[in-house]
Amino acid sequence: MNLLSEFLFARSSFLEGVARLWDLGNFLNEYNDAPTPEQADLAATAADWRAVGDDLRAAMASFEEHAAGPAS
Repeated sequence: MNLLSEFLFARSSFLEGVARLWDLGNFLNEYNDAPTPEQADLAATAADWRAVGDDLRAAMASFEEHAAGPAS
C-alpha cells in the first residue's frame, strides 16, 4: 500500500507493538488525526488522489518505455 493512502493510520514501531501485548487498557492507541473530521477527510482524500496520480504517472512512463521498443 502506498504511504500516501495510509494517511490516517498510525505507524507503530516494533517496541510499540511489543508494548501493546501488555496494554490491556488500550491506552497506547494513537491515530494521525486532524482538528476536525472535515479536515481529516480532505487530507485523506488529497493523499488518495496524489497516490492515484503517482500510479498513473508510473504506468504512463512504463508504457512509453515499452512502446518505444528496444533501443538501437
